[in-house]
Amino acid sequence: MSKAMNPILRGFNPDPSIIRVGEDYYIATSTFEWWPGVKISHSRDLANWSDHGYILTDPEKLDLRGVGTTQGIWAPCLTYDKGTFYLCYTVVKSYYVNMYDTENFIVTSDSIDGPWSDPVRIDGFGFDPSLFHDDDGRKYMISMVTDHRVPKKYQGRLLVEELDPVTFQRIGAAREVYASSEIFLEGPHIMKKDGWYYLFAADTGTGEGHGETVLRSRDVFGPYEMHHPSYIKRSEGEAWSILTSRQDPSYPLQKSGHGSIVSTPDGEWYMVHITARPSDRCNPDGEKRVLNHPRFPGARRYPLGRETAIVRLIWDEDGWPRVDGGVLPPLEVPVAAEKVEKGAYVADFSSLDASWQSLRIPMSEHYMKYIPEKKVLRMYGRSGLSSFFSQTLIARRIEEMSFSAEVTVDFTPECFKQMSGLAVMYDTDNYLYLHVTHDEEVGKCITLLKAENRVYEYLTPYIPLSTDEPVSLMVSADNFYLTFSYSVGNGDPVVIKSSLDGSFMSDEACFDGWFTGSMIAICCQDLTGRGLHSDVSSFRYENLKNAYIHQKKALL
Repeated sequence: MSKAMNPILRGFNPDPSIIRVGEDYYIATSTFEWWPGVKISHSRDLANWSDHGYILTDPEKLDLRGVGTTQGIWAPCLTYDKGTFYLCYTVVKSYYVNMYDTENFIVTSDSIDGPWSDPVRIDGFGFDPSLFHDDDGRKYMISMVTDHRVPKKYQGRLLVEELDPVTFQRIGAAREVYASSEIFLEGPHIMKKDGWYYLFAADTGTGEGHGETVLRSRDVFGPYEMHHPSYIKRSEGEAWSILTSRQDPSYPLQKSGHGSIVSTPDGEWYMVHITARPSDRCNPDGEKRVLNHPRFPGARRYPLGRETAIVRLIWDEDGWPRVDGGVLPPLEVPVAAEKVEKGAYVADFSSLDASWQSLRIPMSEHYMKYIPEKKVLRMYGRSGLSSFFSQTLIARRIEEMSFSAEVTVDFTPECFKQMSGLAVMYDTDNYLYLHVTHDEEVGKCITLLKAENRVYEYLTPYIPLSTDEPVSLMVSADNFYLTFSYSVGNGDPVVIKSSLDGSFMSDEACFDGWFTGSMIAICCQDLTGRGLHSDVSSFRYENLKNAYIHQKKALL
């Protein structure tokens, strides 16, 4: 037996929901404002995972235009029953107000690859809907309830309702199975084992206090008893988390919780869950706080976002589950597999694979298309990087704190409103954008733009380009300190800015977005409306090292 190294899905891969169908494992993760919706990862051994594709791929069935940062698709629940795949998910249309707009849907398919059915709207008391298939054929949905009242009546509340197995409409009344003024539960999933209904739920938000709590009942509608294991050390009012990192802030895996359960063909049990790897930097505190989110002064930064890890579950003699080895997620987990190391990634623009996503909209030929005779991806400049509607942009997840990326573009801008290049970005308000543009005095040039919470700054002068040869734009990161370079034609690279602290692109450092993670993007803008194109001939990404997972290091 070998080991899976955590996180198993590295970089922005939150809210995992796992199933096994025969010998195939699938994990669905949240995609928020990124298109297509609901990423699927596949494995045959729980250690080696690949990007399999996306479920919500039809713009007629999913419209994310205009949704705010880190709104969109939240916490999908993927299940499988009697030959049919089911997906529950939430489309969040408003979040930064008390009255959340959380539209919940179910789609089905006979194959994980689709086609998927038209979405069926289901009850929307809150978000995180989860479907449970009982062994008698009945189906139930459990979800959390948002409370917009001031003050709130509950810190956390969960409801169970029976659904018609064909129409998915509610049968009878929704029944409350959990309500508390102290412990907040969300991301619930129900499973059945040995006559018990086990309710696994994320507790204590999604930050460094995050954890996973388990309850059980002999009836799907309760009453549910919360597990209070004697091995858990906790303070008054703290959740009884069977999995959490909150009590060890120096541990390399933080924010651990929001689990989903699966069994192997051999009867072993595992749980996949959220985790995150902290940087060694924090938000400014007190009077130094200028650009950072007022809710999180002094908070640690997590540029990679929330990731997916795995733990082994043990069932004790009293029927309760526990994490093998204690409440902390292990850095490595025994699985029946040999870990396969991945090399550098080189894009094939003739057929973009599932590692790529765009923002809110699909990249139709209005935005980009492959030109086979030139072997380039032609990107037509559209709206600016802050647009919630029509960006020409594709991006893939940054997987490690240390990485390198390079893109080659052939672009002939005519004015400063036309740009094309390489961006390291967290959201539309936070990015570093190395790009080719045009200045009235300099002509065709390169510059580096920084956006931090809607404050914009050019970090280099306009560097003239005296030739129309293609330009390679490069970024390398060491512990998320970023160095930007460029080269012209076959020339040597020229460093234009080194050791920039990129940690401001982080969950806790952004005004609006703090549920996703940093991406590496290729994009093109033409604010004149003429749609000037940029030809992209190559892209390469490589993880350089994994500094924070092999050692336990104090990061406070």
